[in-house]
Amino acid sequence: MAARVGVLSLQGDFARHRASLESLGVDVRAVRLPEDLEDLDALVMPGGESTTMLRLIEDYALREPLARFVRSKPVLGTCAGVILLGKDGQHLPSPPLGVLDISVARNAYGRQIDSFSTEVDAPPLAGRFHAVFIRAPRLAPPGPQVEIVARRLPEAGGEAVGVRQGKVVGLCFHPELTSDTRFHRWFLTEVAGLDLRSPASPERVPLTAATRDAS
Repeated sequence: MAARVGVLSLQGDFARHRASLESLGVDVRAVRLPEDLEDLDALVMPGGESTTMLRLIEDYALREPLARFVRSKPVLGTCAGVILLGKDGQHLPSPPLGVLDISVARNAYGRQIDSFSTEVDAPPLAGRFHAVFIRAPRLAPPGPQVEIVARRLPEAGGEAVGVRQGKVVGLCFHPELTSDTRFHRWFLTEVAGLDLRSPASPERVPLTAATRDAS
């Protein structure tokens, strides 16, 4: 049976994550209601607008079911997703879920016009990854249980832009906005321990024109 992975689909870039996961042979379920979390092997929380996402989580009675899920199951949060997984955040309508021992500053790299893409060091991938940052958050120094899984290059300051704590991964950038599925594959296989039924090329695929425009 194929792995069953949910994508929080209230707001944000959930469709791109779905496409990345499906390219790896995963059965994907849109998560909008508490019952959508049942029987999932893992969950992806996409980028988007963190205040809107938190309000919708409350509106759809997802707060407690989602909190239980992220405390026990593998979760990948990207951009706004890492804000929701952190232990605090600025000017949010309700507290984040607090499963990553790290403070996250919203929109810390600037506004939409300041979005950019760049190479980052990604030790779990044994190399570099071309990362897309859109109104990206910035991570404070993490707690002792938090592993850094992606950094900006030394010439760009070397700051952490990806972290892992147990089965929870948070990335400041958008891996779904390239055709490179290595971070999704690593999360599914190494973090979540899932078997994938179809291979995907580990080679990095350059950004498409559409993706460059989106950044």
